[in-house]
Amino acid sequence: MEDYAASFWIYIGVMSIFVCGAVKKFLTSHIGAMPSVLAWLCATLLVERLCVLCMPAVLARLVLCVSCWLYFTWATHKPSLPVEGKVVFITGCDSGFGNATAKRLDAMGFEVFATVLNLEGEGAKHLRRVCSSRLTLLQVDITQPQQVEQALLDTKAKLGMRDLWGLVNNAGLCVNIGDAELSLMSNYRGCMEVNFFGTLSVTKTFLPLLRQSNGRIITISSPSGEQPFPCLASYGASKAALNLFINTLRHELKPWGVKVSIILPSGFRTGQSSNTEYWDKQYKNLIQNLPPSLLEEYGEEYLLETKELFQSYAKTATEDLSPVIDTIVEALLSPQPQVRYYAGPGLYIMYFICSYLPLCFGDKFLQKLFVKKKLLPSSLRKHKELSLNNNNNNINDMNKSNNSFTKIIN
Repeated sequence: MEDYAASFWIYIGVMSIFVCGAVKKFLTSHIGAMPSVLAWLCATLLVERLCVLCMPAVLARLVLCVSCWLYFTWATHKPSLPVEGKVVFITGCDSGFGNATAKRLDAMGFEVFATVLNLEGEGAKHLRRVCSSRLTLLQVDITQPQQVEQALLDTKAKLGMRDLWGLVNNAGLCVNIGDAELSLMSNYRGCMEVNFFGTLSVTKTFLPLLRQSNGRIITISSPSGEQPFPCLASYGASKAALNLFINTLRHELKPWGVKVSIILPSGFRTGQSSNTEYWDKQYKNLIQNLPPSLLEEYGEEYLLETKELFQSYAKTATEDLSPVIDTIVEALLSPQPQVRYYAGPGLYIMYFICSYLPLCFGDKFLQKLFVKKKLLPSSLRKHKELSLNNNNNNINDMNKSNNSFTKIIN
């Protein structure tokens, strides 16, 4: 009887540890870590079956000890690396994530090299005003290789014998406000130049410093590089190329001890996204440069609705950038940073739907989540109206024929 009671309480202890561990992993993990969560749940089920099959008390105690070790090894928070002496290079600090990250890291004690497009712009002035003397501002257009090389020389000169710990690839561009067919080739090229080739240039240029320090590369990408968001073809294509490059780099840099992470943020209000004049300018540029035949097929009303939907989405996006900034800090200081981080609301459910449910569910979800179009292109509307009129005429002709047939019978 006593052995049974001991086994029962050991069983309760083991199951409590495994269930609590699984719940904690589910609550704190990202969708990308789903396999580890499933593995934990499978281990829980295995232990439960073993205990049900009257596991001997000695073996049950051993399983309890192993369970405790696994729980405290995998499920508990690991201490962060020290900040002291760490130097980080960040691109795109005029506004948005880059500006906020530079301020946060400077306040934490990092030495920060922050690139801006304009040293006399509002973003640069703000950083000078609020940050310490540890922060260095560099004027860099990442699409210009000469400026990137000069930034490397300036950074090495100031570093001296010290190492560069981290590179945060943040600079990016999104100029798209229309369907893939409507997007101008200049939009595709512009996004690729900044988001892919610019980031590629910076990463390759600074890699020797990062290999020397066994440092970190953190790249801000986008879920649109993995999911087919409507009206984001040019931006999404550039981010998809970036994702593949960074993931390949991650494999290749493992022997060098350089850890590589990608951060995928949800919708945030950054840069020009809430600027009405910016969207009006993009819309006018699109109207002026579209071929007349294509503009006629889609119609100005369709394009105008798309622009207004983009503006509305930007206005409702959150201004609190802390989920992304916190993730960047974690990727810089975690002893074992994750390969992928999902930062912001709504991403977990989106990736779950798009990854594990049938394709039609994912497509519907993305359409409802982002650009909720109501208008059809002009040509489709006319075709639909014509079909409706033809159907009505056919119904009227049938009614007339029935009436005539009735009169003849009578």
